Formats: sequence, structure tokens, C-alpha cells
Amino acid sequence: MLGKGGEEYEGVRVTLSQGGAEQSLQTSTAGEFLFEQVAPGPFTLTFASQGFKLQTISGVLHPGEAFTLPNVVLGLRESVSEVRVSAEPQIEIAEQQIHLEEQQRILGFVPNYYVSYDSNPVPLTTKQKFKLAWRANYDPFNWLVNAGISGVQQATDSFKGYGQGMQGFSKRMGANTADNFFAVMIGGAILPSLFRQDPRYFYKGSGTVRSRIGYSFATTVICKGDNMRWQFNYSGILGGLAAGGISNIYYPSSSRSGATVMFEGAGIGLAGSAVQNLFQEFIIKKLTPGARRSDAP
Repeated sequence: MLGKGGEEYEGVRVTLSQGGAEQSLQTSTAGEFLFEQVAPGPFTLTFASQGFKLQTISGVLHPGEAFTLPNVVLGLRESVSEVRVSAEPQIEIAEQQIHLEEQQRILGFVPNYYVSYDSNPVPLTTKQKFKLAWRANYDPFNWLVNAGISGVQQATDSFKGYGQGMQGFSKRMGANTADNFFAVMIGGAILPSLFRQDPRYFYKGSGTVRSRIGYSFATTVICKGDNMRWQFNYSGILGGLAAGGISNIYYPSSSRSGATVMFEGAGIGLAGSAVQNLFQEFIIKKLTPGARRSDAP
């Protein structure tokens, strides 16, 4: 009993079928086998071994004959490989990309986290979306901006219901911080996780000026899903509306906006996003020392 390449194989299962009856044995260390007391007549031999193709040989045994079978060469079975793509490498790549994004600062100090300059971006997990949102919310620069806005509001007596003095400043600071928190958490983590969308802006950086301008405007109403395909930006649009609606809870009653004003604010927010995307595409990358594109798979 020979296998591929002329090697002798032990343990090949040989089955003799004759007249509806079967008997089996295995080849010896020399690759040989012997069936005794076989009745004359037609017979079939089947050879089976793991990793080899099933092979069948038929013949006729005459009365008084000792049938000697020539060497049988078994062919290797075609292997069927099952390829499973693990999510772990993608998660690790996304972590590396987030790490780079958290180092992106315009002029070295203004955070620019929600922009991917990577030429081979991978989707974020829910955990990573929340991680990025928390990091953006608690960046010291945002607290300084909120404090500055609150100071200007107090100086111009905006939101009079908050009053003046340290108490008025604290209320304005709390409201501005809450505005930023809910906008980032809802539009950058909660809804993107529910809708399986990516909250980041993906830098194009190539093509004609006209195509890049169109891309900048289009990405205010479309975004990439976790499958890296473009789709309607439910997360960004609904996130703006939701954050505006929640703000009515903690703003003074005299300063609360109705539904009409809320939708108008959402429209203004979309226009602002379009302008921001335009700056991202043509200007901000040049002002962000940590920004770089990677061609690594």
C-alpha cells in the first residue's frame, strides 16, 4: 500500500465488498493487507485514510486464485481551509489610530480629536467611541473655552435669569459645560453606537479643489458607518437636535427656545459643521503638528 511519493502507509482502512457483505482491516507497517477465505466472484476494494482521497478498485476473483493487487497510490485530499478574520487586530489598529488622534492639536494646543488623517481607517468599537468622547469632553482647553464664554456672557448679561456675581458665573459655566458635554456624548458616542456610525471626519486630501469642497459639504449630512460605507448622518443631525432639546431643562425659562428655534439652531449647526469641514480639508491639517496619514494596513 503506497501513498503519494511512494511512501508506505500503515493504518489505511481497506474494505472488501462482495455480494452485499463487507469486511475491513488496516494495512500493516509495510503498507500491506491480506483478506483470507474470499469467495470467488466480483469484488470491490475501498481505501480510506485521513488526509487522502477515497479510492475504489474493482476486480474479479476466480476459483482457486490468489489475487495479488498491484501497488495502490493514494492521492492527497484537497484541503479546505476555513479562514476566520478576528476582530482583535482591527480593535488594536483602531486603538493606535485613536492614540494618534488624541495627540492632534491645532497650533499645538487646540484639540482636534475627531478627524482621521489615516488612509486606511478602521471602525471604532462602542467602547472606543465613548473613550474618545470622554477624552474630548475633559480636555483642559475645553474648560478654558467654556470659562471664557461664560465670562463674556456675564459681562454682556446674557441669560439674565442666572443673575450676576460668582453664582451667575457658575450657572453659566455649568450650562456651557453641559452644552458641550451633551453635544459630544450624544452626537459622538451614544447615537453613533446605536446607529453603528463613525463620528469622525475622514480627511480626503486628494482630488480637485471642487471635489474636496463638495466632500466637505456632503459630510455634514452623510457619514461612514461601522462597515466603512457612506450613509445618512443620523447621529450628527439627531444629536444636535437632542442636545438642543436637553438644554431647555437647565437654561432660564426666559431663555428657553421652542421647537422652531431648536430646529433653526440645528440648521445653523449644520452650516457651521460644513464650514468647519471645509477648514479641516484645506487649512487645519497644516496647523496640526501631530496630523499625519498612515498607509499601514
